[in-house]
Amino acid sequence: MEHTVKIEPEGIVVSLSGDVDLQSSPEVRKILLETVEHKRPVIIDLSGVGYIDSSGIASLVEALQRSRKNGIDLVLASISDAALRVLQLARLDKVFRVYPTLGDALAGFR
Repeated sequence: MEHTVKIEPEGIVVSLSGDVDLQSSPEVRKILLETVEHKRPVIIDLSGVGYIDSSGIASLVEALQRSRKNGIDLVLASISDAALRVLQLARLDKVFRVYPTLGDALAGFR
């Protein structure tokens, strides 16, 4: 799993790529929770995620819970087909605000 964190005027974009699984989810959790503490909107770009398991989903949910506690927005963007299927199975596509592209997500905060 690889990641980038980019600060945009609209918020912080965290782009994940590779597999988000039991091995990498602790790192993903740490990155997301640290990012949420900046008290700025967070956009998680999942376009490069080829596989996500329940531990990866748990990291996303924990970040969402923390963002809500901190009163900031956290959204998902450009979800790969594989990650979207897992989110849909868990019905989390209804819990997270989801944008089809990163551009749409950024525009949603303008």
